[in-house]
Amino acid sequence: MPRGPLIACPHCDTLHVRLDPGARGRAECRCCGTELYRRGWLSLDQWVALGWTSLLVFAIAQWFPIVHLSIQGLDLSLTYWQALRLCWDRGYYGVSVMTGLVGFWFPLLRIALTLWVMQAIALRRPPPDLGRVLRLLGRLAPWSMATVLILAILVSIVKVAGLARLQVEPGMLGFFVLCFLLSGLSRWDARALWRQAEDAGLVPVSGAQGPGRVCDACGCVQPHPPSGRCLRCDAGMDHVRHGNAAQVWALVLAAAIFYIPANVLPIMEIRTVLGSSGHTILGGVIELWQYGSWDLAVIVFVASVLVPVTKLFALTFLLLRNRPMDARVQRQRTRLYAVVEFIGQWSMLDVFVVVLMAGMANFPGLSQISAGPAALNFGAVVVLTMVAAMRYDPRRGWDALRDARRPKETHGY
Repeated sequence: MPRGPLIACPHCDTLHVRLDPGARGRAECRCCGTELYRRGWLSLDQWVALGWTSLLVFAIAQWFPIVHLSIQGLDLSLTYWQALRLCWDRGYYGVSVMTGLVGFWFPLLRIALTLWVMQAIALRRPPPDLGRVLRLLGRLAPWSMATVLILAILVSIVKVAGLARLQVEPGMLGFFVLCFLLSGLSRWDARALWRQAEDAGLVPVSGAQGPGRVCDACGCVQPHPPSGRCLRCDAGMDHVRHGNAAQVWALVLAAAIFYIPANVLPIMEIRTVLGSSGHTILGGVIELWQYGSWDLAVIVFVASVLVPVTKLFALTFLLLRNRPMDARVQRQRTRLYAVVEFIGQWSMLDVFVVVLMAGMANFPGLSQISAGPAALNFGAVVVLTMVAAMRYDPRRGWDALRDARRPKETHGY
């Protein structure tokens, strides 16, 4: 029997005994190098307090205006919700719904669910539907893009600073404080909460009944249950490895097709008293560079041009190089996949900028910015590449490597 709870690496399924890494320590997979877990220096009660603080700061950031703008006697105070509403009123329903979900509803729901579960564990009263709640939390995590929205606010302010007199409002400060709070709170993903519940004695311990199958939903290691459902979270375990290559190929090709109009068509349409013009993604990067904000120009170029191209090429490479070679090569492929996972959501930066700019430059008769046809195409690229990365399963490569080694080990090589 194991000397402690078992934890399976999400990228290669290697089993480890979960040990205490010490304050500010972390544990990595001995096979592929993936970070398995880390431990901070705050107690659970302190994290609960930070969770309530995050919820309060989120309300301040969304309720109060981000900026106040003045131009030729006209004044405008803008909240994020007002920018979304303006985008909706102009008929850009897809862009408005997309940015509303990933910039407001999903982050809010993620903070609320994380806080609810942390507080329930701290009080030793887990909810009866804990498995369902944590499955929902795991699905929400990649789509909660409040930190991307915060960077988009900064880019939008730099772009609009030359058009009007600008004053920072409490909502802007709230967003910046929220950035740091969410960075810390993001450590408490669904798997981390399951481990905390294990340590509190509230749920069955992973590996307590011996090694066997690994539940994809909660990470619990257990012998194959007769019912076909996880003994801890009640999720179905009669599944095979996901990541069908044909499905991933279809998503990657669809993203590549959408990427063409996303870069050729204008992502913003600007109307002023001097006329109207359309701006592409690269045009926005050049404009930031000409304003002297070369640092933001580099950030936008990386997030909006380099990141989508990197994701497309990396996923294509992983799909083509799917034959097992050796552990070193497979480890490199796993790290490449981890990079694709990490950078996935940052491509949404330009779509957020379009929505915010449309609200900040809304001075009828003087200036008006609308979302261009490229905005929805670019949002589709982000969504499709993220789904493709989720559907790709790096464990398939490790399974193939183990299968290739098995005959050699049988013959004593």
